[in-house]
Amino acid sequence: MSIRGFALPSLITLGRFASLWLCETPGNLDSVRVLMRNLPAPPLLLLTLLLGGCAAFTTSRPKTAVRIDLPATWLEAGEANHGRISTGWLGEFNDARMKQIVREAVARNNDLKATAHRLRALKEGTIGARAARLPSVGTNAGYSLSHAGLGPADGVTTDSYSLSLNASWEADLWGRLRALDEASYASYESAVADFRAARLSLAINSAKAWANLITAQQQLNLATSTLESYKDNLRIIDRRYRANLLRSVDVQFGRNNVASAERDLRNRILSRNEAARSLELLLGRYPSASLQSSSNLPSMAENIPAGLPSELLARRPDLVSARLDLLASAKRADADRTDLLPSLRLNGSASNNSSNFRHVLDPQYLTWSIASSLAQTIYNGGAPSAEARAALDLNKAAIKDYVQACLVAFREVESALETERSLAEQEGFLRSEVEQATLAETQSERDLAMGIEGSTVLEILEAQRRAVSARAALIRLRNDRLQNRLDLHLALGGDFETVK
Repeated sequence: MSIRGFALPSLITLGRFASLWLCETPGNLDSVRVLMRNLPAPPLLLLTLLLGGCAAFTTSRPKTAVRIDLPATWLEAGEANHGRISTGWLGEFNDARMKQIVREAVARNNDLKATAHRLRALKEGTIGARAARLPSVGTNAGYSLSHAGLGPADGVTTDSYSLSLNASWEADLWGRLRALDEASYASYESAVADFRAARLSLAINSAKAWANLITAQQQLNLATSTLESYKDNLRIIDRRYRANLLRSVDVQFGRNNVASAERDLRNRILSRNEAARSLELLLGRYPSASLQSSSNLPSMAENIPAGLPSELLARRPDLVSARLDLLASAKRADADRTDLLPSLRLNGSASNNSSNFRHVLDPQYLTWSIASSLAQTIYNGGAPSAEARAALDLNKAAIKDYVQACLVAFREVESALETERSLAEQEGFLRSEVEQATLAETQSERDLAMGIEGSTVLEILEAQRRAVSARAALIRLRNDRLQNRLDLHLALGGDFETVK
């Protein structure tokens, strides 16, 4: 195809440089408008198309990435050799049942399965963007039968056969279709990262639910033993009351403690069953509260490897997703910007119509045509330029979203590291508290049983209350440490051993 002696490829190449020159300086446009009045139609048409695409070159280019200043190591991690992290975080916890629970959750959780199906559907959607860069070919075959009545005379019946083939292709002159294809695939990869984030979150939450179930069972066991202890003390108080060694109010205090322990026991049973149902739901099981727990919480490494490198967050799934969303927004902005430029489309068709079926298949009766078109929107109320500017603003918003996501990730890791240190210190003090409260409880019970002067029921009841409260607090604190360690693995996106 040529326009008055100019080959089309040459015009396209010339047009690209001309567009840049025309749009670089507004004064150039005024000079060209004067020349256009004396130009013949084809060059005039070409210049009109170039002027219409000037907005594409005056619109700022989007950004596909942004630099984040990372701390060399986590501030709360101390100084030591850098640890390595991967998804093998389960190996830190010495609990075979927990590993089994987590694997079952990942394999059977219904929410995760639904997310996987949506991910597969999204992958199929990327084919559409890729197909837009390829030729489109279609065919059509038809048959018609018609009858024309001629009054009293016999009518005329005719039949007709048709066969046609149509093809079209848009030349991706400015990379718009390629940008849309890349944006679609980046969005799919972002969804893959979101799926991995959901899978990691499910695994962590399943481990946390397992720890919660064990903790609830330990609190139930403590409530059961506390009730038995209160009943034993009530029997001692009642015996000494009948011997006129204690007052009736002491018996009432003892009965009050037993009633309170009975109430607490019922509450602990409910909490234990709810913890079991929550975990069963994650496992895709019927929430019957029949899942049995272990006796002890999973053990874990006492200390976190110091000096963890902040670059390890590069493998955290939600940040990978945010980076890919940023890339997709940049590609879409590129596509909207280049959509302001002329588009070239090639169309071809071949058809055959005949009342004879054999002629339809005969190439000698074939009618065909090939055409090309160069299109440019000159004025549409400013909508195309507005869409390009909007896409660029969305790209800038994606940059800010990514930066904020990184800052949130840093905060989560720093908070988990500081919380780990604080809880470890608190556990040391709490163990001492439990030890002293247990000694006081034992001594007060012995004094009351032996009738040592000065020992009172209120003294033993207060000692028991403090001992029970300290034991329950220690159970909670140990679970809090385990929960925080799991939160740290979630914040890091894996364990302390392998860097992606």
